[in-house]
Amino acid sequence: MSRIFSVSFASVYPHYVTKVERKGRTKAELDQVIEWLTGFDEAALKRHLDGGTTFEDFFADARLNPRASLITGVVCGVRVQDVEDPLMQQIRYLDKLVDELAKGKAMDRILRAP
Repeated sequence: MSRIFSVSFASVYPHYVTKVERKGRTKAELDQVIEWLTGFDEAALKRHLDGGTTFEDFFADARLNPRASLITGVVCGVRVQDVEDPLMQQIRYLDKLVDELAKGKAMDRILRAP
């Protein structure tokens, strides 16, 4: 079991916000990406942040977007589509989406619009 599974989502979220804002994107766009991936609206996301939910519980409660399997590429030297552990793959999906947002990719491309 990876250590990241027991880390609170709330402890990492500010780093996501900093990363995207430093590149000219907004917290609202980050939240939109998280909602697309997990199905969590603003209130649900706030509950998880306030509750100190671990990544394991965060993704256990999520309704992963059916198009999430279209997320491909490399994060930290690892191809997200090749990650075998389902929870680790979901965490890498989120990392990849945050990276794409920070790199200035168009929102419709990030959200894998048909």
